[in-house]
Amino acid sequence: MQNFIHIFLHYCIEILPALAAGFFISGLVHELIPEDLVERHLGSGGIRPIFYSTVIGVLLPVCCWGSLPIAVSFYKKGARLGPILAFLVATPATSVSALFVSYSVLGPLFTVYIFFAVIAMGVTMGLIGNSIKYAPKGGVKETACPHCSLEDGHMGEHKRTDLLGRMISALRYAYIELPKEIGLELAVGILLAAFVGTFVPLGKTIRSYLGGWFGYLFAVVFGIVMYLCSTASVPLVDSMIRQGMNPGAGITLLLIGPVTSYGTILVLRKEFGLKTLVIFLSSLIVLTLSAGVGFQLMLRLSQAQPF
Repeated sequence: MQNFIHIFLHYCIEILPALAAGFFISGLVHELIPEDLVERHLGSGGIRPIFYSTVIGVLLPVCCWGSLPIAVSFYKKGARLGPILAFLVATPATSVSALFVSYSVLGPLFTVYIFFAVIAMGVTMGLIGNSIKYAPKGGVKETACPHCSLEDGHMGEHKRTDLLGRMISALRYAYIELPKEIGLELAVGILLAAFVGTFVPLGKTIRSYLGGWFGYLFAVVFGIVMYLCSTASVPLVDSMIRQGMNPGAGITLLLIGPVTSYGTILVLRKEFGLKTLVIFLSSLIVLTLSAGVGFQLMLRLSQAQPF
C-alpha cells in the first residue's frame, strides 16, 4: 500500500502542472473560437473541410461524449459524412491537455508522433466517410439568438463582454466545467496507472504477453471495451510500457481507446446506420494498428531495438 501511494503521488506531481497548463489553453480555445466559424467550413465537399474538422477536433477541449452532440448538429445542418467522421476521430483521440501530459510523461517523440498520427487518421477517416453513399440531413438553420431579430437593442448585449469577462469565462471552463467533465476519468486513469506500477504479478503478465504482437491485439480489444479519456490514458499506457508492453501497442491503445466509447457506437448506429458503423470501426482498427506498428518500426530503425 505504501508503494502504491508513493507511485500515485509521483504521477500526480509529474502530471498536474502539465494538466493545469493544458486546461488553461483549452479554456482559451473554448472561449475564443466561435461555433459558427466551425460550422461554416464543414458543409462543403473536398479534402479541405476534412482537414479543417480534423485540426479543429485536435484543438477542441472536448471528450468523446462531448463531441457527439456537436457531430449530430453538424449532420442536421447538412455537413458531409467525411468531416463528421474525421471530427469524431480527432476530437477525442487527443487534446491540448493530453499532449501536455504526454510530453511530460512519455516524452517529445511519443507526443509528436501522436499529434501527427491523429491528424493522419482524421483525414483518412474523412476520405473514407466521403466515399460512403450518404445524404446529409439538411435542416432549417436557426439564428444563434432569436431575440436579436426581435429586439433592436438586444444585439448590444452580445458586444458587452469585455476582455476580463472573457478571461473569467475561459478560466471557469478550464478549471470548473472541464474538470467536472473529465475529472473522474483523470483520477481513475492515474489510480489505474499506479495500480499497474504497484501490482507486480500484473507487471509480470505484461512483460510475458504484451511485449510482442499480442500486445496489439490486447490494445485493440481493451481500447474498444474500456473507454479511456485521451488525457487519463497517458499515465496508464506509460505504466504498461514501463512494465514491458510493446510501445507500438501503447500507441495503438492511446489512439483507439478514447475514440470508441459506447456512446459513439450507439450514436453512429442510430444516426448513420449499421454500414457506416462497421466501416468506421473496421477502418479505425486498421488505422490505429498501422500507427502502432509504424511507431515500433520507427523505434527499431532509429534505436536498433528488436521488433
